[in-house]
Amino acid sequence: MTKEKNSENWSQLKELVLMINIAASRIEHAMIEGDDSFTSLSESFVSIANSNKNIINEAQLLDDNSPIKKTINENCKSISRQVDNSIIAFQFYDRLSQRMVMVSKILNSISDVLNDPDKTKTQNDWITLQNTIRDKYTLDADQEIFNTLLKGISIEEALKFASDKADDGEVELF
Repeated sequence: MTKEKNSENWSQLKELVLMINIAASRIEHAMIEGDDSFTSLSESFVSIANSNKNIINEAQLLDDNSPIKKTINENCKSISRQVDNSIIAFQFYDRLSQRMVMVSKILNSISDVLNDPDKTKTQNDWITLQNTIRDKYTLDADQEIFNTLLKGISIEEALKFASDKADDGEVELF
């Protein structure tokens, strides 16, 4: 006999909820690990930026005509540009992190609905869930992808639409 027939409590819905909870927990675990690395990197870049400022200040004590001073200043400007670029990359990581937290919350919300048999049967509860999820999105692009997918468009098409829109040069602050 199969496991299905042996267990009176087995149901597809329970299995689906279990799999959703596993996915949500993996996302949360990955985000915790990522946040630890992000914190370490952030602290390193703050330290690098502070050391760079100290070098610039000390270089001011050198003779203005010194080739060493010129080399130090050029290298410090290069370090400053690289730190600035890293800060931009950190901002994109922050956006990714926010999106992954949102995905985890969405999976938990879906799991909550699926755990309540009364809620799985009514269209209004699903519409309420969809509206709750949509309202949690802070970026217009994310809301557009969500709305596009609800209309039945494929994931690939929705992502292409979002990518094309981003290529239009629109900058969305988060």
